Amino acid sequence: MKQVTLRAYAQMYKLSYFKVMKMVRNQELKSISVEENGKEVEYVVIDEVQNKKVEEAPLKPISLKEENKMLKKEVLRLKVELEKCNKRTILA
Repeated sequence: MKQVTLRAYAQMYKLSYFKVMKMVRNQELKSISVEENGKEVEYVVIDEVQNKKVEEAPLKPISLKEENKMLKKEVLRLKVELEKCNKRTILA
């Protein structure tokens, strides 16, 4: 069993720091809290089984057309949110 900080774990598996924090909160990753220099520091406990599970997580291949559709939907959603935000600021 090996202990690494959340940031080091995120760098090892090329994940965002916040994604790792979320995984710890949802108890998808084993973690321990240690007090160092008066501060609480979270460490991820890496097991061999857990290590294999993260590495074997397959990525679903997406065609360019599907990805383009998803991006267009996201742009449309963001435009709608931006308009709502603009309406609120005009009224205020």
